[in-house]
Amino acid sequence: MNAFYTVLLLVGSNIFMTFAWYGHLKLQQMNISTSWPLIGIIAFSWAIAFFEYSLQVPANRIGFEGNGGPFSLMQLKVIQEVISLVVFTVVANLLFQGQHLHWNHLAAFICLVLAVYFIFMK
Repeated sequence: MNAFYTVLLLVGSNIFMTFAWYGHLKLQQMNISTSWPLIGIIAFSWAIAFFEYSLQVPANRIGFEGNGGPFSLMQLKVIQEVISLVVFTVVANLLFQGQHLHWNHLAAFICLVLAVYFIFMK
């Protein structure tokens, strides 16, 4: 069950992370934040990142084998990276309609799946 909660928290964390890192670009596209100073954009992103960390930290604590979880530190990192790229791809394609997937993106995803496979090998 800890593995499930870890992945679920990481997905939520990465949704917030993606909005913290790239949401201001969508706001700029929509002419909402075009007059905001850079410090305002940074504060906006940090406010969103608070929620990312509020999910990321518990995910790592629950999932880490040193705390009784099922994953090594390396496994946690690879899982997080794969989730991060999957979430980014979904959000980018929903928010930024001009972003298209190409064959090289698919090849990169296959490499990520292989990374997960190799990191879980004994």
